[in-house]
Amino acid sequence: MRGPARSRDITEEPPHTEPPARRRLGLEIWIVLGLSLGMSAVYSVVSITAKLTAEGGLSAQTSTLNASRSVREYLDLTYQLLDIASTLVPVALVLWLLAGDTPGWRRRLGLDRGNGLRDALHGAGLAALIGLPGLLLYVVGRELGVTTTIVASGLNEHWWTIPVLILQAVKNAVLEEVIVVGYLMNRLRRLDWPWVRVIGASALLRGSYHLYQGFGPFVGNAIMGVVFAEWYRRGGRVWALIVAHTILDVVSFVGYDLFAKPLGLA
Repeated sequence: MRGPARSRDITEEPPHTEPPARRRLGLEIWIVLGLSLGMSAVYSVVSITAKLTAEGGLSAQTSTLNASRSVREYLDLTYQLLDIASTLVPVALVLWLLAGDTPGWRRRLGLDRGNGLRDALHGAGLAALIGLPGLLLYVVGRELGVTTTIVASGLNEHWWTIPVLILQAVKNAVLEEVIVVGYLMNRLRRLDWPWVRVIGASALLRGSYHLYQGFGPFVGNAIMGVVFAEWYRRGGRVWALIVAHTILDVVSFVGYDLFAKPLGLA
């Protein structure tokens, strides 16, 4: 797979930030993470602690993604759509914050128009690079007893199940790639963090809010975080990361929904 086309230069020096502004910026980062994936990471730590101390240990536990919210079909659909909409609010917040003080922020993040076909091809390539190793890590984790059983779709069978699963995949991709890569990496660079720390922080955050699934998914997502962050640092675009993440989640969610029962997985 070819490297990313440099449509913008993320390696360019960030604007100089005076000490009072640095303190404000640091507080902003904590607030954003507290409203979004940082709090998810905290809940994830609590969740895995509960699973580790439960009867049977971690290997006997189940992590259900996209769970049903109600036995009443259209009430469940309403809950699902509200969850998608509310989860994307922090994305709107960080884009508004970046637009306020980062010149050319769309280009810098790789969220401008650019070349849609190139973004799609790069995204598909990244998905292929991450997908199979991620599956192998899950299998190894299950064999070692350090990963829970993951139920990728807990929704009941309705006409809207697959469309909602696709929307959930897109939501996850937009939320994680915009905040964990586009926003966080740019903000940490404004605080003069070296690249190795920026990439490490982004990858650790990505792994931590998946920790509730077990140590295998934590490691797998942290590795994915390093790959995605380094891709972005080298000139990659957030659009391509969103495409890659969407493909991975659609295959996981929809594939499970369609084939789990025939394969005896559910």
